[in-house]
Amino acid sequence: MIWIAIRMLTGDAQKFYGLVFGIAFSTLLITQQLTIFVNLLERGASGVYNVSSADVWVMDPVSRTTDVSYALPSTALDKVRGVPGVEWAVPHIRAQASVRTKSGDLEGVAVIGVDDATLIGLPKNMIEGSPDVLSQPDSVIIDDVGMTRMFPGQSPIGERLELNDQRAVIRGIADATPSFTSTVVLYTKYSQALNYVPGTRNRLSFVLVGAEDPSQAKALSEKIERETGLKAQTRDEFARDGVDFIIENTGIPLNFGITVALGFIVGVAIVGLTFSLFIRDNIKQFGALKAIGVTNGKIRKMVAAQAALVGFVGYGLGVLGTLAFIWSFSANPTFKGFYIPWQIPIISLVAVTLILALTGWLALRNVLKTEPAAVFR
Repeated sequence: MIWIAIRMLTGDAQKFYGLVFGIAFSTLLITQQLTIFVNLLERGASGVYNVSSADVWVMDPVSRTTDVSYALPSTALDKVRGVPGVEWAVPHIRAQASVRTKSGDLEGVAVIGVDDATLIGLPKNMIEGSPDVLSQPDSVIIDDVGMTRMFPGQSPIGERLELNDQRAVIRGIADATPSFTSTVVLYTKYSQALNYVPGTRNRLSFVLVGAEDPSQAKALSEKIERETGLKAQTRDEFARDGVDFIIENTGIPLNFGITVALGFIVGVAIVGLTFSLFIRDNIKQFGALKAIGVTNGKIRKMVAAQAALVGFVGYGLGVLGTLAFIWSFSANPTFKGFYIPWQIPIISLVAVTLILALTGWLALRNVLKTEPAAVFR
């Protein structure tokens, strides 16, 4: 009977393809939008992820993220270094500036000052050059996404920029996770960053801390807060704060939520309408089956098999479409590092199951009400 159900479905190619298209489109829309949503949220923590060596971030109590911070006095560094359990503590500055290129164009950039001696604060990997280039006068390292924005199609190595009426020379390219706004990032030594970015009396953005026992980073952060009065968070906690800031202060969750909901509604509409038309056109065949003794239970199994086939093919095409989308835009800096978390295909599968269950139930009601005599009318 299952084979008969499948043949009935595939025998009407127009409606079969319509059902598959409805499921595939819904799966593609839900999976693709959720993938972009999750990856954009994670960009809120990029500033933390790019500094893999820091176990604890210390900041002013009002600071919220790497981009929304209040400067600390320079004495905060010595206070943190004096806390038992701290193996090392280094200064870290993050500030916004405008840079003038040799062509005279202005570009907004983020200037990040890393520790002069250890260079802690730089991304772990370099695409071109080495961290040691910062030892040369007026040196900066640009992130790879910023390179494609400021110098499309050409190497920026050796290019001169003007920052706060001072010269900056690009001597390296860092492999960094882009920020939420994909701002161009320039890395330089902390002492040089103070010259590039004018500011208030207090210039220190954060103190990066390495714990003697990294597994006790949470306990160390609590100890730093008690002894210094500053705010201290582990790497994971501070990264989560960056994600939460985007959720709470932007319309992204609402916008993506509306799109995902529309994907579900469109799926219900297309599949429901097409399934109803399919059942209506084949009502006499179902009546004939009931006339020869096929029970309602077997009829339910037949409709379930038809829905399962449509769901399997449509869901597979939708997920493959999302993979193709991510792959086709992988060279675009905006989509650098995008991936599909394993939870998203499961969410899409649940949504597809709900669509098929709802539309299948609505269509099945007419079949179950059909009298065997209907085949003779």
